Amino acid sequence: MIRILIADDHAMVREGLKKTLGEEPDMCVVGEAKDAREVLSLARDVPADVLVLDISMPGESGLSILHDLSKTARHLHVLILSMHPEERFAVRALKEGASGYLTKESAPHELAMAIRKIASGRKYISTGLAEKLADGLQAGTTALPHELLSEREYEVFLQIASGRSVSDVANALSLSVPTISTHRRRILEKMHLRTNAEIIQYAYANKLIH
Repeated sequence: MIRILIADDHAMVREGLKKTLGEEPDMCVVGEAKDAREVLSLARDVPADVLVLDISMPGESGLSILHDLSKTARHLHVLILSMHPEERFAVRALKEGASGYLTKESAPHELAMAIRKIASGRKYISTGLAEKLADGLQAGTTALPHELLSEREYEVFLQIASGRSVSDVANALSLSVPTISTHRRRILEKMHLRTNAEIIQYAYANKLIH
């Protein structure tokens, strides 16, 4: 039996996942969490094989949680289940220690298949992402500017690219305005940009926001 933890800040999403996974004969949900603190507590205290983790949660992001889990729960295989398209976060999540990445638009049977695969110790990515990665290797592409950002910087980058002000970003990520301003400055330096307008233009040009 594959023991599963679910982490998502929306109760309806958690209920839907529990219903979907409850129909699989070889799976059982043994715990659920709505924020980073609960995720880390569950990972430490509840025996489980797979954590189905959302990226966007209050406070610490799913990507930041991956870093903490690599220290406290190395036995736990993490499947990112996100509303964000693969091209935004998948490669970054895998680099941070996730075992797989799925969008919330994926079919239930694909979710079950991904869980079984990572529970066995393997990685899971969609066929579409695998093709994109292969194309990138064949082309010998180098890292794009946004790929040089840290997890938190990338989160701030996406918030700014969506047209939010520094204060709005601070509220959304539960951080101080000076902290967000510092991240913004580093983003501009690393990406060789000058203004928020250029951040927005870059994000649209590279299909990082829609």
